[in-house]
Amino acid sequence: MQGDTLTQRCDKRHGGKLKPRKRRVQPMDQFLEQNLQEAILEARKGLAEGGIPIGSVLVIDGKIVGRGHNRRVQNNSAILHAEMDCLENAGRRTPKEYKRATLFSTLSPCDMCSGVVLLYKIPRVVIGENATFKGPEEYLRSRGVKILNLDNPECKQLMKDFIGSKPELWNEDIGEE
Repeated sequence: MQGDTLTQRCDKRHGGKLKPRKRRVQPMDQFLEQNLQEAILEARKGLAEGGIPIGSVLVIDGKIVGRGHNRRVQNNSAILHAEMDCLENAGRRTPKEYKRATLFSTLSPCDMCSGVVLLYKIPRVVIGENATFKGPEEYLRSRGVKILNLDNPECKQLMKDFIGSKPELWNEDIGEE
């Protein structure tokens, strides 16, 4: 068999046909998908409460330790974005814990929320989408934060539907007129 081409080996083993392989979900893919879905659940909670559909979860050592969604409308707050709510709900954490954390958000974090990522030295941010709004991702990268944009269609649709129905509320949330 040594020296045979791939085609010759396939001919001998499978009658000339390559056996199709089932795509296995790798542990990292599963980790990303599962935690993004949890952030999407938070976004849907916010929408159901009359707020802006952005959700976030904080994961340390594979476990969700904080959840949040944008509550600016519900709490009449100037600053309660999903990431801020998530970190607030995670409670006090040690610097060692934050260094092992990954922050998931359905939308690219704004300047304020990116500041919290830098303050607590959270090394990874996973974003559902950044087509609707793109925060300072390049700045975060320049400061050593790993950014992964999953370009998730469900996250995009949530924002598209919301902005279509409440553009003034969206503009208020991102500081636009």
